[in-house]
Amino acid sequence: MEILKGAEVSARMKEQVLDAMKQYEGDPPMLAIVRVGEKPDDLSYERGAMKKMESFGFRARSYAFPEGIPDAEFRNAFQAINADPGVAGILVLLPLPKQIDSSAVAAMIDPKKDLDGISPVNMAKVFAGDASGYAPCTAEAVVEVLKAYEIPISGRRAVIVGRSLVVGKPLSMLLLKENATVTVCHTRTVDLPAVCRQAEILVAAAGKARLLDGSYVGDGAVVIDVGIHVDADGKLCGDVDFESVRERASMATPVPGGVGTVTTAVLAKHLARAAGVLTE
Repeated sequence: MEILKGAEVSARMKEQVLDAMKQYEGDPPMLAIVRVGEKPDDLSYERGAMKKMESFGFRARSYAFPEGIPDAEFRNAFQAINADPGVAGILVLLPLPKQIDSSAVAAMIDPKKDLDGISPVNMAKVFAGDASGYAPCTAEAVVEVLKAYEIPISGRRAVIVGRSLVVGKPLSMLLLKENATVTVCHTRTVDLPAVCRQAEILVAAAGKARLLDGSYVGDGAVVIDVGIHVDADGKLCGDVDFESVRERASMATPVPGGVGTVTTAVLAKHLARAAGVLTE
């Protein structure tokens, strides 16, 4: 089984952006990372995203707010970030605390700065196949991995396990745009392993550690693992039981070192687009 390493995909994307930056005049574009609270996952992702922006030649600034900030106070502060001409792109770390109206925040964000595709405008564009919209970074990262490794998508049977607005649903639209035949599975899917075994491209985005083992994988399938969890031993793992699928899959992404690495590179690519460094 070939291991699909995210670092190689990210490096290619970085080279593309750095080449474009040679023709760019002005201050390096800035990403605003909006975080509420101190959740370890958010802090880890923020650190990784800021490091990635710097490696691409961009700037990043964290806008951190206390966990208990009232909704109105947060939205006033967010609107100021949104309106700041010095901010080229915005990443809101989700989910937000319950007292904050996340739907209202998503509706507020400037679609041109909405790098992770939470705005209803960008969601609509993704579902309409409009390339001017920003897809959620993780969903787009899956397609970037497939393309970077020259894995055929057109005409292939793709099965996605998970139907979230962050991955499953937008990814289904991105794969349909590439002419895949797509099945989206979820907790109500009857005989999930049998449906998954039909996939030539199997994407695990269920949010449950090691849910998919070898019994879910057809011979020669390409397995893309979007999940990331910490197991009982404190080790990172994905939605796929990686060792169990080795005998069945032809290719698979590891966790860590797979899709997550590419996700932050997609974020940087989106920032380059928002700043006019790259075209669509």
